[in-house]
Amino acid sequence: MVTDRPVWTADEALEQLYAAHWRRLVRLSVLLVHDQGLAEEIVQDAFVAVHGRWGRLRDPDRALAYLRQAVVNRSRSALRHRGVEARYAAREMNSPDRRAVPGADEPALVDARRDSVLGAMRALPQRQREVLALRYYLDLSESEIADTLGISRGAVKSHASRGAATLRSLLQEDL
Repeated sequence: MVTDRPVWTADEALEQLYAAHWRRLVRLSVLLVHDQGLAEEIVQDAFVAVHGRWGRLRDPDRALAYLRQAVVNRSRSALRHRGVEARYAAREMNSPDRRAVPGADEPALVDARRDSVLGAMRALPQRQREVLALRYYLDLSESEIADTLGISRGAVKSHASRGAATLRSLLQEDL
């Protein structure tokens, strides 16, 4: 059976298909993935894949159908990949042991904060400094602090309140 159609090489055939159908294939992919850049990449990959398999095509006249199928399949694959990424990101964001990635300047900031807090603590009267250190550093209760320092629970509350207020005002100036 002789046809009037010339026999094209893979390069020639795909060049013709690209010129005639690239925009329509990109629009098809955009409708599926909702992303112009990704759609263009998908169509380009489909052309490359069909070019690589050109010698194995049973019917070169159906190359456009193969391209459409490749674009749809690759778009589906991109959507599946996007879904996996979204589920993973959501799981990571909701993870109870999620730790924020510290910035490069975090160690310097931590040192600066610690120096500010220690400087403010040194500015407190001795009894307030002792009460706050026992309360927040050793996590002792009011009665344990009272026993340790030999003062009443009321005095512990008073020193803690005054010391915390003084620290807040001192640290607002520094931070």
